[in-house]
Amino acid sequence: MNYLKKAALSIAATAFVAGLSVSAQAVEWRGWNIHKPDYPNTVAMDKFAELVDAKTGGNVTVKMFHSGVLGSQPDAIEQVRIGGLAIGNFNLGPIGPMAAEANVVSLPFIFKDMGHMHRALDGEAGDKISAGMAKIGLIALAWYDSGARSFYNSKKPIMEPADVKGLKVRVMNNDLYSGMIAALGGNPSPMAFSEVYQSLKTGVVDGAENNWPSYESTGHFEVAGYYSLSQHLIIPECVCVNAKAYNDLSAADQKAVKDAARESAVLQRELWEKRAISSREKVMKAGVKFNEIPNKDAFMSAMEPVHEKYLAANPDLVPLVNLIKNTK
Repeated sequence: MNYLKKAALSIAATAFVAGLSVSAQAVEWRGWNIHKPDYPNTVAMDKFAELVDAKTGGNVTVKMFHSGVLGSQPDAIEQVRIGGLAIGNFNLGPIGPMAAEANVVSLPFIFKDMGHMHRALDGEAGDKISAGMAKIGLIALAWYDSGARSFYNSKKPIMEPADVKGLKVRVMNNDLYSGMIAALGGNPSPMAFSEVYQSLKTGVVDGAENNWPSYESTGHFEVAGYYSLSQHLIIPECVCVNAKAYNDLSAADQKAVKDAARESAVLQRELWEKRAISSREKVMKAGVKFNEIPNKDAFMSAMEPVHEKYLAANPDLVPLVNLIKNTK
């Protein structure tokens, strides 16, 4: 066999082995998202998948499943934790009971407004929360908007804390939210989000609390026509990845995946702001009885025992709470 032929065979063999190596490293992640096709989060998660493929050169691909088709949010969180799913877009509310650091964002009125939340979570506070979540198998790559949550119900406007007294209010399954409603004199009713419409319609609950897009997209405004702008909770969502799946990547691919998530967050926040405006306009045109709350100080004062109880049980989180509050 002549020299040129041997060289050609050697190059071909090397290329084949290299191809096997690349193929062996390539992974496909399955991703979960509860929202419908046109929702800001859905568009952003599809963009995330597109960016991951491009930035990793195909080493990592993401196949997204939307509309909750792979199960409820609590089930999906557990699946990402144990590796049954690789990625998910989750609200931090149900993660809080499992990761104490993540629960600080569920303290009522901890954020002054959306901008304050962005500055805190895009900085050191967000890194500390993600580190706490990593202990339970989740790494937060980026933070999505989930709006400011306000009260809505089928009975009356809420102008002051006394107006919540006696109302049965749906909350997510987190003791902080139950404590929040109880502190206002209401009756907290934890239940799955999918059950809320029928429960409002039949009177199992009198009201709930959520952001404009959720209030509109679920049709809750049809059965709970009073919306009171309390903005008591600003709970972010995460693009969360299974810790082992992420740590198994090369350093270059880890950076690419995180960069993709953060770019998708920029898009999600832009789309969210537009959607919040359009959702508000839609429900107002439908005849929803909307009211501002002239003075939120009474609501904030009512939440002081909720904060005190939480920090008494979690004294090691006082520095994180102060870090968030002091973020300029």
